Amino acid sequence: MALEHLLSPTAVGDLRLKNRVVMAPMTRSRASQNDDCVSELHEAYYSQRANAGLIITEGVHPSFDGKGYNRTPGICNEAHVAAWSKVVSAVHKEGGLIACQLMHCGRVGHPYNKAAGTRMLAPSAIAARAEIFTEQGMQPMPTPEAMSVEEIKAVIEDYRQAAERCLAAGFDGVELHCASGYLPGQFLASESNLRNDEYGGSLDNRLRFIGEVIDALASVVGAGRIGLRISPGNPYNDHVDADPETTYAGLLKMAETKGVAWVHAIRMPATGIDSLSLTREHYSGTLIGSDSYTADEAEDCIASQEVDAVSFGRLYIANPDLVARFKANGPFNQMDKRTIYGGEGAAGYTDYPVLSDDA
Repeated sequence: MALEHLLSPTAVGDLRLKNRVVMAPMTRSRASQNDDCVSELHEAYYSQRANAGLIITEGVHPSFDGKGYNRTPGICNEAHVAAWSKVVSAVHKEGGLIACQLMHCGRVGHPYNKAAGTRMLAPSAIAARAEIFTEQGMQPMPTPEAMSVEEIKAVIEDYRQAAERCLAAGFDGVELHCASGYLPGQFLASESNLRNDEYGGSLDNRLRFIGEVIDALASVVGAGRIGLRISPGNPYNDHVDADPETTYAGLLKMAETKGVAWVHAIRMPATGIDSLSLTREHYSGTLIGSDSYTADEAEDCIASQEVDAVSFGRLYIANPDLVARFKANGPFNQMDKRTIYGGEGAAGYTDYPVLSDDA
């Protein structure tokens, strides 16, 4: 298959993509243990994959309170800005675009993974019924603190300041992680948000936090450089809502009203919700489909306008030159599952081979 649609350029809000191949956000757990900084390894990893029309980074915490997982990077201070700016520059040098995915984990996490003195904050004091990896082994997630209205406003300001740091680092856009049971999803879901103030109860109230975060991000980078990551009905991290289809329809309508540039929807048939058609019904901007596409399937789905672009995760882990391999119809390296998370060096991160010139 010629892949003429997948490899064609497109506009996504204020961004101009050279193709419709998106590198999916993937936690790789290789940030510095001491300060949550990215390193020269990240520069190599992301710049190797600048053949994508758009790279979306791994989840990056906007504040130290927002960290949930072991060895994930932050964009919380000037050291983080300096470190990320080198990554962004390396991607731009190779002709790529890169957006920072902002991921505040809220109640998802454990003190073992967080800096001393940080807090676990959530809409309500309800623990996620799940375990999380730490250096001390798998641990149950503790009960978070219920946020006051003042603390909610402070976290929204954390997001705004994170957007300023993203701009300072040179990122081309930001993606707000609203999937996988993290803080925005905790406000959305009826089972994790039991508030009885303006941030809880009705759907409009449960949408308020995300709406105010979008406004804060847009005040810095503009709505045309903002995306949302969604996965309606996905119960990961105890993300449970009484009516996810209606809830996410409301979120998508709000994204439409606010002029958000893209929605990055994970397709998950097991939920019983068609996240792609749900997005198309309520949102007219760019739709990026995600989860286990082949190149041929991506080509067909773009040609039929089911999606506008497709993000690839596992294929990009193992194939830094993925676009070249798509053009050549393979072959493709196989991903080593043992090296997905963690590690100190290049093994399983930046050492996957590219096609030889005579391939």
